[in-house]
Amino acid sequence: MIKTKHQHLGSDTTGLVQRSVPAWAERVAHAIPLVVLPVGIWRLPIGFGYGMGGETMPAAWFNAPYVIGLTVLTELLALLSFGLVRPWGEVVPHWVPKLGGRRIPPAAAIVPATLGGLFFTGLGIHWLYEAATVGRAAWPYDEGWNVLAMAMSGLMNLWGPLLLVLTYAYYRRRRA
Repeated sequence: MIKTKHQHLGSDTTGLVQRSVPAWAERVAHAIPLVVLPVGIWRLPIGFGYGMGGETMPAAWFNAPYVIGLTVLTELLALLSFGLVRPWGEVVPHWVPKLGGRRIPPAAAIVPATLGGLFFTGLGIHWLYEAATVGRAAWPYDEGWNVLAMAMSGLMNLWGPLLLVLTYAYYRRRRA
């Protein structure tokens, strides 16, 4: 197994256990927030009334906070993938009151990460189906904007499969 600069040390009932994260898993964890970011950037002008070549949102006071909140939330969820390759995904950090230093049960990370990966993979499959069957009608943009929208959304469709692969690597490392 290839070791990265991050050596994971976690304590359990048998003493100190050393776990290494494969270099490819480290790269995947870094890629996930990067494939999610373009859609968030694409979404921001829409919240402020600029249709990005397509339909605009109906004017409402909550559009900007909603779009900003959605963008921040998706990026935070994407950043949680680092928990699958960092020590804080295996052992609660010592600065957390009453829980610091305790081993995190693998299922506490594997179950939500798997469900999230399946959810985003399902969204990606739906997106691909719509793009293949409905085509332009599913994307109400001018030609140039359509290509840009497809590229931004296409990148985000990698989130689910990348998260599932990363979760499997976490599972294999933790089950040992």
